[in-house]
This record gives sequence, structure tokens and C-alpha cells, in this order.
Amino acid sequence: MKKILIILILIGTVQISKAQTGSIIITKGNNAGTITRQIDSIGFSTIWNFTNTSTGWTSTINYTKLAPCPGTPTVYYAGQTYHTVQIGSQCWLVENLNVGTMIDSMQDQTNNGVIEKYCYGDDPANCATYGGLYQWGEAVQYKNGATNTDSANPAFSGNVQGICPSGWHIPTLNEFDTLAVIVNLDGNALKVIGQDNISTDTSGFSALLAGYRDGGGYFYGFGGYAGFWSSTGDGAGYAYGMDLAYHGKRVYVYYYGVKAYGYNVRCVKD
Repeated sequence: MKKILIILILIGTVQISKAQTGSIIITKGNNAGTITRQIDSIGFSTIWNFTNTSTGWTSTINYTKLAPCPGTPTVYYAGQTYHTVQIGSQCWLVENLNVGTMIDSMQDQTNNGVIEKYCYGDDPANCATYGGLYQWGEAVQYKNGATNTDSANPAFSGNVQGICPSGWHIPTLNEFDTLAVIVNLDGNALKVIGQDNISTDTSGFSALLAGYRDGGGYFYGFGGYAGFWSSTGDGAGYAYGMDLAYHGKRVYVYYYGVKAYGYNVRCVKD
């Protein structure tokens, strides 16, 4: 990773060009001196420090270029382009998976040959930004007879592609555990900057606090919670995953959820 230190004196609006991924825009309010920012987070991690000096606002930006997976900077799947990021020895999609046909949240997803998804608030725009929400059986595509109430038989061994693109799979509990160790169990390193005042996204995982759908068909936790399924089940009605929370540093890897709930899916490369 390449680190760059940039010192700016902010007067009015300043724009820094980043040809690789777009631009960062910093705006200084004329009166109150407040600063707002718009960040293109794909491919870059930024930590911002602002100081009001006698000559104006000085901004120190710790600017880290994050590396996409070698040879696979993007993946095109089901009409959408996903970016990748290399985190340790793992290659992850940067965005939550958004594939399938939206159904009403009061319906269960079924093994009918069509990938189905929930969109938070039954609003398709939320799927476009935050990805779809999937019940566990749908996420693993009912492999080996696995459903929201039944364990796989025989038990899963190796990678489970599920609803991921070819060459990618639903992460196992061990793979989430490895990810947590890589970031020193710091959930802030996994969350997109700007969702709270402690997220750093230094890993490039860029988790969004997209909320979830409960077993009764209701949505909760938007802006406060992110949950990701693993392929590792825990009995007939439960499966493991990873979750992150607003203003929370801890990475909850051994969290297990009710399979009938709807969580995000983030794919990892085979």
C-alpha cells in the first residue's frame, strides 16, 4: 500500500483529483467554519483531521491506496460491476451482493429456481446502494438440502458458491475469523468512513450499516447494524456470520443468526 500525506489550507471549496477513482471534495463554510466532505471510497481509505488555525482551516489527510485483487480488479455479475480488494491473503468483493428478484418482505424466499432478495423497506433503491438481504437457505442456494429449518446433508465441505459469481463463494466462519484477525479485531477498519465518527475502513472491506430483515418480515437496524452470512450452519435453524455495529469497534465473528432472517452476502474468491 502507498501512503500519501497531503496538507491543505481550505478557503472556500477545494477539489483534489484522483484519476483512479474520482475525486474528494472538501467544503469550508464561510461563517461557522464547518467542513463537509464527499468521498469516493472505492480503492482508497482516508482518515481526516481538521484544525482551525489563524490562517484558516488546515486539513491533514492520511491517504492510503488500497490494492484490488491481482488480476481481478472488478467482477461483472448479473448486470452489475463489483470491485475487489485484497486483504491479507483473502480477495473480497467490495460491495454487498445485489442479485435476484425483489420479493415482499412478508414472504419467505423459496427454492423455486429464481434467486430472490429483500430490499430494506421494500425499496429497490436500497438494494442498489446497500445490496440485497437474503435468508440463509437462499444464500447457499439450498445446497445438499440445506434450508432455513434443515441442516445440509451431507454437511458442506469445501467452498459453497451459493448466490455468488462463479469462482467466488459464501465465506466460511473460519474465513471471517481470519479477516477479523487481519484487522486486529477492529471493526472500525471494516466499515465505510462517514457512517459514524470512528470508522476508518483501512482494510477496504467497506461495510455498510445496511440493517436486516427479521423472521417476521420486518426491517430493523438501518444505519446501525451490518450482518453477513457465512456458509457455516449451527444446527437446523441457525447459522454463523459476522456483524458490525454503529459506534462499535468489536467484530462479532461467532455471532449466529436465525436462518430465516435476511442479512447481506459478501463473496470471497475461491
